[in-house]
This record gives sequence, C-alpha cells and structure tokens, in this order.
Amino acid sequence: MAQIAYILLCHKNPEAIIRQAKRLTAAGDYMAVHFDASANAEDYAAIRAALADDPNVVFAAKRAKCGWGEWSLVQATLYAVNAAVDAFPKATHFYMVSGDCMPIKSAGYAHRFLDAHDMDYVESFDFFKSNWIKTGFREERLIYRHFFNERTQKRRFYTALELQQRFKLTRPIPADLDIMIGSQWWCLRRRTIEAILGFIKERPDVMRFFRTTWIPDETFFQTLTRHLVPGREIDSRTLTFLMFTDYGMPVTFYNDHYDLLLGQDGLFARKISSEAHDLQERLGDLYASDRMDFVISNEGRRLFEFLTGRGRVGRRFAPRFWERETTLGRGRELLMIACKKWHVAKRLVAAIEHHTIIPAVAYLFNEEDTPLPDLGGIETTLEKRSRHRRALMRMVFDHYDSDRLVICLDTSSLDLMQDFFTDRAVVRLLEIECRFDDDYLIGHAKRVGLAGENTSEATMARLLPTIRHDMIFERDSIRDVDFPNATRMSDTASVDENADALVQFLSVNRDVARTLAETPHLFVD
Repeated sequence: MAQIAYILLCHKNPEAIIRQAKRLTAAGDYMAVHFDASANAEDYAAIRAALADDPNVVFAAKRAKCGWGEWSLVQATLYAVNAAVDAFPKATHFYMVSGDCMPIKSAGYAHRFLDAHDMDYVESFDFFKSNWIKTGFREERLIYRHFFNERTQKRRFYTALELQQRFKLTRPIPADLDIMIGSQWWCLRRRTIEAILGFIKERPDVMRFFRTTWIPDETFFQTLTRHLVPGREIDSRTLTFLMFTDYGMPVTFYNDHYDLLLGQDGLFARKISSEAHDLQERLGDLYASDRMDFVISNEGRRLFEFLTGRGRVGRRFAPRFWERETTLGRGRELLMIACKKWHVAKRLVAAIEHHTIIPAVAYLFNEEDTPLPDLGGIETTLEKRSRHRRALMRMVFDHYDSDRLVICLDTSSLDLMQDFFTDRAVVRLLEIECRFDDDYLIGHAKRVGLAGENTSEATMARLLPTIRHDMIFERDSIRDVDFPNATRMSDTASVDENADALVQFLSVNRDVARTLAETPHLFVD
C-alpha cells in the first residue's frame, strides 16, 4: 500500500505546524519539515521539541533562508526531500504541502487512489506555448540571470535585469531540456524523486541554470519530471485543490466550504483560513477516519467563476472578495502617513526602510508612477488601485511577506483613511504637519495644473489663499474624524516631540525613533 512522505515548507505558526504533522503521521504516513532559516528561532525550537519523539517526522539537515521567487525555495525543498528519502525507505510517494494545506479526503482514500494510479502528479505545461503565465515576465525568467530578490532588493533586481537587456547578455537554455511550468504542489513517486536526485548530481550545468532563474519552484521539478519520466506516467495536474481570483490571489477557504472541498477531485486543499478553526478540525478528523464514500462533483472552480464573474452574492462566496471580504487580516498592521508634502513623507519612508525591517510604499493611491510589483494588473492604474483598495493592500502585504506595512497618503485621501480604519487589522495614522509658504504653494499650483509658467502675479495672488485654505481644510477634516491610534509630527515640533510620535506610530524603541526624527533635511523644501 502507498505510504506518503509529506514535504512541508513552513516559516510561521508553530502550533498549526505541530497539529498538521501529528494529524498526517497518525495514519502511518511520514513528514519531512523544512522551517525557514530566517524565521523565528523560538518557533523552530518549539516545533522540534513537540515532534522530537515522533519517528515519522524528520527535519531537514540543512535549512535555507527562503525568499519568494528565489532558488532558495527549491533548495529548501531538496533539503527536505533528501531527509525524507534517507529517513523513510518505505515511503512510496512524496507530496509537497504548505502550512496552509489540509487534507480533503481520508488517508485510506488517498492511499487507495495512489495505489490505483501508478502516476506522477505534477503540473507540467510547456513554458513558451502554454498560457500558464497570465501576466508579467515570461522568457525573461529564463534567458537572464537573476541574482537578487525582487521583493526585498527591488532596485538591484530591476537594475541587473535592465543592464542585461541593454547589453544583450542573454544565456542559452540547456539544449536537452524542454522547460515546463506549473504549480509547485506536486506528488511524485519514489523512483521519480530518486531519478531527480541522481540527475542533480550528474548535471551541474542544469543546476547552475536554475539557480539564477526567476521563480524556479514553478519550473524545476516540473521540467525534470517531464525530462526523466515517460509522458504516459505523468498526470499534468496537482492533487491539491486550489483556486485563484482574476487578480492572481489564491482563494481562501472558510468553515462553510467543507462540503464543497470534499467534492473536489483532489486529496488536499490550499489555502485554509487560519481563522477557520471548525474547518481545520473537521478536515483533520476526516483524514484519520475510514471514510471512503466521496462523491466527486468537481464543481468548485465553475461555481466560483459563476458567482464572482457576475459579482453576485452567493451562499459560499458572498460578494467579490475586493468588495466586502477584503479585510487586510487580523494581526496585520497598516501604518498610514498622511502628508501634503510628498517629498517629506518619502524622506521619512526611506529612513524607516533603512533603520527598521518594516516595508513601505509611498503614495500608491495618489501617484501613478509609484513603484509596485506585478500584482496581476490591479496595480496598473490609480483607478483600479482605489476601486480595489483592500484587495491591493492584501496583495502588497503578501508580496512583502510581512504583517506590518507603511504607506503614504495625501491629506486629501480622507475616504481611504476612513475605509482602512474600519478594517479588522490594526491601523495607525501619522499626520505630518508642514507649513506652506508662498513659494511652495506656487510650485504646488504648477504641479497640479492650476497655474503655468506664464500665470500672472495678480492671478497667482488670488489663487494662493484658496490653495492654502484648501490644504488647511484637508488637515482639519482629518482631525475632525478623531481617528484612534493617530499621532502627529510637525516641522515646528522638537526632535523629542517628533520622536515621541514615531515611537507610538511604529512601535520602535526610543533610539530608533529619534534617529528617524533627525533624518537630515526631513522638512526642507
């Protein structure tokens, strides 16, 4: 009978990881855990201690510091795979899962299914001919070398890419490989895994190639499996049921999706909400049960497309996720800086990014050219960003893999501030109060098109009081709302006073706050 070694990559939620490992191994299966080397050391220690006596759990001998889109994710997978191959000689299949995955069938059903079908299950579509990549880079992932993380080293990533494009520094794809692409949630037979590990040792040229491709976890195993295994033994699908919205966001499943999930043609589902405790409990009990009578309707994707495509209210999915179910997420912190002088806020943001680990995005709802990652098209216009504001913010949080985020807003964006303050996330506001002399107001009038280079002094004299009053009105409107968790900096306040505001706003220590308050030329026009 099939026995599964689950390959688990994780970086947080130790309690959930421990529960998942115990549930999956209770039925006689195995698990190899790779915990991100850059994650919390205490969390890792807690997981190791809790699972130390479980003979069906092994930990990767080496750990990688993982970054989205990097080779490190494949390396972490290989560390866990090697540990599983050595520790569990009886394992017949190796199944990739994440901490957000849960079984949607019983262990007995999963074992019988794998016994009945001698196949590898891995999405493996032609990289160039298929339409698997919906937006963003395609061949650029392969023909250029990517040494930097697009999320944490954005400037270096795009500078390196631009230089390679400018000087035509392309590289060939290994001639004997047909590059494939697909989901990283695969289930491979033992002989396939062993063939891949052998190939790795024999082909350092292929390893060098993949180490500098972009998002290799979507191409590495997919390509090598298709290269090493006859096509008739590959089912080009994932046994993990997952769906994506039309903006590329994974659909999250909640308590009322239990019946829907059980009817899907898969063994696992991703991703299960961390708040869906009842669903987690029921699916955990299901895996340990002897139930075999699953009726496969497989209507999940069609139903989702029908309900969300019309923007209708449905029993399971409710409105479009960006209209109502758009909470930023409990436990997340959105830190908003409201400042009319954009250059002042941007200087402070640059200092925050330099002196803390909090990611920041300046004026993404006010400035069309704000640098943003490829988010599936939602980021392309100010109108889209504002209309789908919470969806955009969820995607930005996910992009930076952070539960804290700083953004800048113009003081005219009161509606955005009010909307975000109604969210279940923790929201804080820092208002930066600046004085506006005539020279600044004249420059502002020209920037927004209220005046030109040839506007007469008389016209400008009539215009300036109106602009100044409008800015004061925006400031007073923010204060009239009396937002909770609101603090204020000012160009007339002392460094200590501004540091006090930053301590409260960023939850940083006094020394860091004072360093930020002393940012050189912070308020200079």
